[in-house]
Amino acid sequence: MTVVSGDVVSSHAAGMAAVQYDVLIVGAGHGGAQAAIALRQGKFAGTIAMLGDEPGLPYERPPLSKEYLSGEKSFVRILIRQPDFWDERHVVMLLGKRVVRVDADAHRVELTDGSTISYGRLIWATGGTPRQLTCAGHDLGGVHSVRTRSDVDRIFRELDATRNVVVIGGGYIGLEAAAVLAKKLDKQVIVLEALDRVLARVAGEPLSRFYEAEHRAHGVEVRVNARVDHILGENRVTGVRMVDGEILPADMVIVGIGITPAVAPLLEAGAAGGDGVEVDAYCRTSLPDIYAIGDCALHANAFADHALIRLESVQNANDQANVSAKHILGIGEPYRAVPWFWSNQYDLRLQTVGLSIGFDDAILRGDPAARSFSVLYLKGGHVIALDCVNATKDYVQGKALVTGRHAPDKTRLADINIPLKTIALDPA
Repeated sequence: MTVVSGDVVSSHAAGMAAVQYDVLIVGAGHGGAQAAIALRQGKFAGTIAMLGDEPGLPYERPPLSKEYLSGEKSFVRILIRQPDFWDERHVVMLLGKRVVRVDADAHRVELTDGSTISYGRLIWATGGTPRQLTCAGHDLGGVHSVRTRSDVDRIFRELDATRNVVVIGGGYIGLEAAAVLAKKLDKQVIVLEALDRVLARVAGEPLSRFYEAEHRAHGVEVRVNARVDHILGENRVTGVRMVDGEILPADMVIVGIGITPAVAPLLEAGAAGGDGVEVDAYCRTSLPDIYAIGDCALHANAFADHALIRLESVQNANDQANVSAKHILGIGEPYRAVPWFWSNQYDLRLQTVGLSIGFDDAILRGDPAARSFSVLYLKGGHVIALDCVNATKDYVQGKALVTGRHAPDKTRLADINIPLKTIALDPA
């Protein structure tokens, strides 16, 4: 396999005064991997290199907070493709490397070691870096994020000496980690959410309250409106002090409070953006021959009334990778994918389709006590999103309601005896 890692240069690059690739992909996650796959599937014959700041091959991120953390899946089992796949498709892996500067006019990037790589087209697929706490003690040993394999490996190595875990952040990552730590790893877990409910930024109150109750039923203490003052400890965390003076014992703290898009080199090069880098319908940035995809791409989304948003999901990364690859191949197919997401916690599978941003009404379909139900989000009477808990049929059939911007009778939406596919066929 052709790999350039750290200071070791492969024969492919050795001896060259200047390394150049027809397509350079910066970021070796889901989006970067899919971009390379799509280019080769489309018979792209030029040279491709994928540059990533981690030492390993591209791997799946969702299992990090679930099966990989619990030990149910090894790293080999979460690889997006096995090593031979990349070699057979002549994708050069530049691993353990990071871009610090982009010269858009010269079509060149500079790495941390001062070396440069030239490109014909650049696909920026760097995702983001975990937001860190800013309070005292945020950098103590035992304070972790869940973003990379090395993050979870560090957590795993400390588990034997860990009994009490405080999870700061009640989003999906925090809740998924809490579920694994409590149920499968038998830890005492407290979840702290600064807002008045978990999942407040992504879901309606019925779903939030359901997940709060589920976690509490599994022994997790969930606190909302929880304000952390600082992390206690000298070299290693021993507790979390709240603003009211209460001290929570902690052998480990896991922080899940979102990410910061990794786009500084592009913005410094003059790309339009801010909280991410702006892209058009073909994932092109404002810089020549540079695309951006995935978590870091700020795009006008039709399912958010064309507002500029970032979508942090595998689905979005893959869809935008396909769009950028096709555009390079001369196929102009704009991004128009329906957003979808999923989360596994305990024996609950949450599937989401659409975006509930700005919803003004929510319809509960089914009984949360039965642990199988859906929440349908409406805006101006039109269905814009669904959250489905152990309700795969609603998820599959509800997509048509979202894409068709249906405005069904609310009573029919709430009736679990009426399939959503039937409602999608109702006359307007």
